[in-house]
Amino acid sequence: MAAPAIHPLLVRITHWTNAVTVMVMIASGWQIYNASPILPFRFPEALTLGGWPGGALLWHFAAMWVLALNFTVLIGYGLLSGRYSRKLWPIRPREILADVARALRGRLSHADPSHYNAVQKLLYAGVLGLIGLIMLSGLAIWKPVQLQGLTSLFGGFQGARLVHFLAMAGIAGFILIHVAMALLVPRTIRAMVTGR
Repeated sequence: MAAPAIHPLLVRITHWTNAVTVMVMIASGWQIYNASPILPFRFPEALTLGGWPGGALLWHFAAMWVLALNFTVLIGYGLLSGRYSRKLWPIRPREILADVARALRGRLSHADPSHYNAVQKLLYAGVLGLIGLIMLSGLAIWKPVQLQGLTSLFGGFQGARLVHFLAMAGIAGFILIHVAMALLVPRTIRAMVTGR
């Protein structure tokens, strides 16, 4: 009898759908940002998607619906199946510090890819929170009049833009760390493709 999958099929599908969708959202978002920057820099055009603000908005809104549906499925499955309670909790500060120290010394164990260390738990839970935050702040930007209560929670339209941008930066930082770690431990990539 085969061992149970490290990542069930639904988790793998939602993972790769999120990966593609978030990249589309980031690249189109950078094009939108360049049309009206909130900080004193612009993103290189080669890293943006859409060609012009209107085209970027089309990509951004199309990907937004895919992300919202996919994220709902992912969160729903994680909560209802108990996967999050098994994989992500508890997150203890002492364990995080110990795992960071082990990682800096090159002694963090990757022997069991089905078990997340404390840093992984923190980062995975954190990126889920950031995706939720970016969706809420995005709604506040998209419909500031219709959702003025939500927009006001972010400190108004410009506050929502800043939160949206900072959440994107957090997600982009997570992606860089996640990809680097996956390349250092390639069997984790295989597990996310095949489940084992």
